[in-house]
Amino acid sequence: MGEYTEIRYEVTGPIATVTLHRPERLNAFTTTMAHELVDAFDAADADDEVRVVIVTGQGRGFCAGADLGGGADTFDAGDGRSRRAAHGEIDGVPRDGGGTVSLRIASCRKPVIGAINGPAVGVGVTMTLPMDIRIAAEEARFGFVFARRGIVPEAASTWFLPRIVGMSQAMEWVATGRVFDAEEARAGGLVSRVVPGDRLLATATELAAEIADNTSAVSVAVARQLLWGMLGSATPWDAHRADSRAMYELGRGADAAEGVAAFLEKRPARFPGRAGADFPAGVPRWPLPPDDATGPGTRNGP
Repeated sequence: MGEYTEIRYEVTGPIATVTLHRPERLNAFTTTMAHELVDAFDAADADDEVRVVIVTGQGRGFCAGADLGGGADTFDAGDGRSRRAAHGEIDGVPRDGGGTVSLRIASCRKPVIGAINGPAVGVGVTMTLPMDIRIAAEEARFGFVFARRGIVPEAASTWFLPRIVGMSQAMEWVATGRVFDAEEARAGGLVSRVVPGDRLLATATELAAEIADNTSAVSVAVARQLLWGMLGSATPWDAHRADSRAMYELGRGADAAEGVAAFLEKRPARFPGRAGADFPAGVPRWPLPPDDATGPGTRNGP
């Protein structure tokens, strides 16, 4: 895509940091931002030197939700032509822009850490749900405010949210549409940690480094797809089938040999595998786009 205008993408060693960058608008979400985020995750997946992705916001907000500069017609797609052009379509209607981002994050082969530095409201919170780990600053605030705007939760959040926090907690937050603080988010299971704001990025970076320095990129990529993919399975036999295939393919690979050798020799492992080049063909891809989906993010990884 070239130079980004509404996000920043920086790679330092094995860590890619994506920063939402419209601080004068509390990083409010736009079509441009959606396209740039999809492109950034394409870039992270294509770069085998990147092991972990951190997503955060510039300034005092993470993302204040959709940019409401269009006034009362903000969510009115009209005949849908412009939104089809921007995001593609599914089931014959324009795709929700937040969903194009969420589903691209979901299909990422690298673990994704959300470092939520301030208000995360509307799409600002729903886009974080397919991230694997969410860490909040003490000053962060969250709100699934859709019912207070006359719309519904988007960005595939009706799939993600109850699986992350349970149906009762999900429905309380969605039905009230109220804004709540970081400690309530932690107690409800939306975030795993709450830290002082000046420690947020350091905490996320330390966690990312622990992953990058000690684990097999292929193992983490496969485990990520299996864990998310099995959330919708009706039986543990599906997991057993997928686990068996993954163990068969990875168990005879170079990373498994190196992991055992490093343990026996009491030294750090130096895993040669790469998440893109060495991802086993037998592991089911998740989430596979349906045949009628078009637009950004329908390519399921590299």
